Parts: sequence; C-alpha cells; structure tokens
Amino acid sequence: MNIVIIAGIILTLATGIPVMLQIARGHPRGLFVLFFAEMWERFSYYGMRGLLVFYLTQQYLFSDAFAATTYGSYATLVYLVPLVGGVIADRWLGARKAVAFGALLLVAGHATMAIEGAPARQVLTYHGAHYGFAVSGLGAARAAKIMVAGQPYAFGQDAAGGFTIKYLPAASPLPPVLAKGDYKLEVAGRQQGFVDVFYLALALIVMGVGFLKSNISAIVGKLYVEHDPRRDPGFTLYYYGVNLGAFWAAVLCGYLGENFGWAWGFGAAGVGMAAGFVTFQLGRSWLEGKAEPPDPVKLTRPRVGPLNLEWLIYLGGIAGVAVVWVLVRHSHIVGLSLGLGWIVALAYVGWIMFTKFGRVERERIALSFVFMIGAVVFFTLFEQAATSLNLFAERNTQLGLIAAPTTFSLLGQPVFLGTRAMWEAARAAPGTLWIDMGFNAAQTQSFNAGFILLFAPVFAALWAFLGRRGRDPDPMIKFGLGLAQVGLGFLVIVWSAGLADSSFRVPLLVLAFAYLLHTTGELCLSPVGLSEITKLAPAVLISTLMSLWFMAISLAEFVGSLIAKLAGTETAGGQVLDPHAALISSLGVFQAIGWAGIACGGAFLVAAPFAHRWAHGVNDLLPEPLPAE
Repeated sequence: MNIVIIAGIILTLATGIPVMLQIARGHPRGLFVLFFAEMWERFSYYGMRGLLVFYLTQQYLFSDAFAATTYGSYATLVYLVPLVGGVIADRWLGARKAVAFGALLLVAGHATMAIEGAPARQVLTYHGAHYGFAVSGLGAARAAKIMVAGQPYAFGQDAAGGFTIKYLPAASPLPPVLAKGDYKLEVAGRQQGFVDVFYLALALIVMGVGFLKSNISAIVGKLYVEHDPRRDPGFTLYYYGVNLGAFWAAVLCGYLGENFGWAWGFGAAGVGMAAGFVTFQLGRSWLEGKAEPPDPVKLTRPRVGPLNLEWLIYLGGIAGVAVVWVLVRHSHIVGLSLGLGWIVALAYVGWIMFTKFGRVERERIALSFVFMIGAVVFFTLFEQAATSLNLFAERNTQLGLIAAPTTFSLLGQPVFLGTRAMWEAARAAPGTLWIDMGFNAAQTQSFNAGFILLFAPVFAALWAFLGRRGRDPDPMIKFGLGLAQVGLGFLVIVWSAGLADSSFRVPLLVLAFAYLLHTTGELCLSPVGLSEITKLAPAVLISTLMSLWFMAISLAEFVGSLIAKLAGTETAGGQVLDPHAALISSLGVFQAIGWAGIACGGAFLVAAPFAHRWAHGVNDLLPEPLPAE
C-alpha cells in the first residue's frame, strides 16, 4: 500500500466535497460536465507526461538532451495545434463536436502509448571489445551495472570525464578508469518500429488536444454572461477539476508505470480519457446549446460526393495526424512551424482588429496579448516540471519520507513502514502489511496538483470575497505575483544545495516547497489568464484568442525544452554517470531562470497601473451576484 495513494484519497475527499458544494450552490449545471470531462482528459495527459522523460531515457536510452527536445516538440505541438481547432470550432464545427472528436483521438493515442517493445541496450566499446550493462528497476529505483567477465560492477564518472568502474579485480580485462575518448557508449537493440509507434501515439494525442483543449475552456466562459462575478471563481473551480485529474495521474500512472511497467501507466491514462469522453457525451444537454455549430445547415450540406463539411473536417483531422507524426520527431521543423503559426495568427487577429473593431475592442485584444507574454515567461519556467525538475527528482532528491523503517502492530496486524528498499532489505515476516513510505520520481508531479486541490477553493473564495468588496487585485498584479513566485521556487532549490547528502540528493521537502511556490504562482496567473481572455475577447474571437493563449504556452514549451537541455547530464544504461555533476548542472540552470522569473514579475507589477485602462471596464463586477442557473 502506497502512502501517496492513501494521502491522495484523504485529500480528495477533504477538498472535493466543498468544491462540489460551491459549484452546486452558485454555478451553471454545465460546469459539472466540463469539470469532470476535463478532469479525465487531464488525467490522461498528465499520466503520460509524468512518465514520458523516464520512458525515453530508460526504455529507449535516449540522452537527456534528446528527451528534452522530444518532449519539447510534443508539448509545443500540443499547445500549437489548438489554434487550428479553435478556428474550426468558431467558424464551422462548434465547440461541442470539436471536443468530442478530440476526445476520441486522445483515447486512440493513449491506447497506442501502451504498445512497447523490448528495452534498448547500452554497450561500452573499449579497444575493440564490447561490454554490456545489467539493468533492473524503473525510475529512481533503476540500477545499472557494467558486465565485465560475467560479473556486474558499479560505475561512475571522474572529474575529467573518464568512465570509472568500481571494485574491479586486478586481473580484469578493463582498467578501473577509462579516459575520456578511449571508450565509446552506444545503444543497441532500439527497435525502430516501436519508436515509430511511439511517435504515432504522440501525434494522435497532439491532434486530439488540438480539437479539445481550447474549446472546452471556451465553453466554460460561455456559461457566464458579461460582468458575471461568478466567472473568475468558476474558472478557479474548473481549474480544480483540471488538477484533480493531474493529481491522480501522477499518483496512479506514476505508481503503475514505475512499479509494474510503462504499459500499465500509459494504459491507465488511456482508460481515463475514455471516461472523459463518456462523461462529456452523457452531460451535453447541460451545456444548454452554448457549444453548438454556428451554422448547422452549412455543416451538414454535402461538399465532396456524399461527404458533408463535418466529415471532411474529421478526415482532415486524421490526415493531420500524419503531418504531426513527421513534425514531432524534428524539433527544428517544429520551431519553424511555431514561428510561422505566430505570424499567421497575429496577421489574422490584426486584420480582424483593424477592420472589424473600434478602439475599445482593439485595446482589449492588445491587453490580452500582454497577458500572453506573461504566460510565455511563466510556463517556460513552470513546465520544467516535466523535464529538468522531473529528472532532478529522480537523480538529486531523497524520495523517502522516513530515514529508517518502523514496525508496529495495528489491531494485531503487523505493519511495516518504510520505502521499497527498506522493505526488500528487512525480509519481514509473512503476513506483514507494508505501507510504502516513499515517492517515486513520477509521483513528485503530484505536488503541484495536490497543492491546487488544497488552495484552489481558497483562492476562489478569496477572489470572490475581495470582488464583493471592490478590492479584487488587478489581473496584471496577479500576473506579477505569479511570475515572482515561480522564479522564487527555483531559487529555493538553489539555496538548499547545502542540505544535499553524500549522494548529492536534497531533501524531498525542498522540492515540495518549490512546487508549493509554483502552485500559488499558478493560481495567481493561469485561471486568471483564462478568465481574462474570455472577458477581453469579442464574442466572435473567443475560441481563437483562447487558442492563442495555449499557443503562448506552446512557445513556452519550446523555449523551456531548450533550457532543459542545458540541465542534462551524461548517462549509461539509463543511469546518471555523475550525480554531483547532475546536481551542479541543474542548480546553475535553476538559478538563472529563477532570477529571470522574479524580474519579469516585478515588471508586471510596475506596469499594472498603466495597463489597467486598456481593459475598459471588463473587470468591473455587477453590484450583486447573479442567481444560480
């Protein structure tokens, strides 16, 4: 029994009941549908996201830099393609149909992720002789040893970059230190067919998110009329649902993936997405027709033979999977596509701004782009969680909650508290109940989502309380606070380097506190940004500008992957060669981006009084709350 799962159940019950009561008392019924549909979609996404970097570096033995680049290409496209999905929904398909189609693609993608071949093998070549590696375990529990003359030996790296082998006998065919340049590490047995299937899975997920992500958020905004004071609290409660899914994804998919195999973790993510699709379909009547196609007759009229426009869109989406399948493996092409996407998007919105709207609408749209700039900076730092912070958790964090095992009796039942390593070493008596007191590396992703479960209702109540009294902080101020906190989170890790043990691992509490700051920063910025876009955008551009919000995150993902590459280190057999070098590399990157976040936060705080007038009153609330629908 895992302590993280036990704590998760308690946390969900303690926080989920008040959230459900808040939604039931004062929000449209459609929020329930979107809450649960997006919860399951995020369960699938974050379940895969938390395992992806470990899957690449351990299953296929790709380098840290390659894993960061691949994740960056994937995540960039995940937030770039919704621009197309938003425009298609606005002009033809409608948000409900777009979400349903996207959900089906996501189910197929996550199911495909569960298809894996045999793991790749590492081979060391020295003076023409080849030496393999014996590997066991997954994630932070992974252990690799080099095989020399049929015996396994621990290895590492010296200060000069040489490959060191520990406790070799004098008669060994290898010296204890192989100078840098005298040996070669190569990967053998990587099955390209399964790698191609992996890329197909990513392509299906990217296209599915493209149709679903921006449109489901846009539906949330359509549930509320203009100036409705429930809008910001509603988005924050919706954000709770997003993170409830993300929390359990990290807890369950991380646990299954690292303890039972990658296919178990990825498969669980697929089951979650299927549940999201069913939820959305069963509850669509509660959306009250606010997500239907703008012209249903035009959509159903035959265009190519018996095929109408709706089916042509679906076929185009499937064809787009093939395009993404090619793009996702080429980071430079993704970068060019991202740049081109921004040029086209800015040209399209600019044309609309100056041909269709007056000064008020233009300035509101311009302000929405200021918020997007803040989102780029914030998520460049925040999304290190999937790459550099995830690897930091695996390699440089003490993942156990206790330093020594404990055994006690509970109603006559012997209970053992300890990590997996402690349990295996203890050889406890048969019938002893083991409570695993350790996180695995993927489960540390639950910190952020878990803290949101705790604090999202608090922040929702706080914004509502301040709003009723006319003291709700300007969104620019909230953005400045969010940026400063995400930067400070990285500096906390840097300042705690002196707490690292002899294995160069900092206490788990340090990582937890960093994620706490990232979470409070996120609650100041992300749901507020979503809400602001729906308030600032003219009705005909809501889905498009919401797509641009996610496109800003796409840019952040691309830049973030370049930063994550700088924090990487060398590995062999999927195991880091020098933990000390890994720690120093990570801390150097964290310090630079930490101070950058604080500086950008200060800039937003200074600019808040000047930017406020561009909103032209969209944040002015009605004097009394509207009745529940």
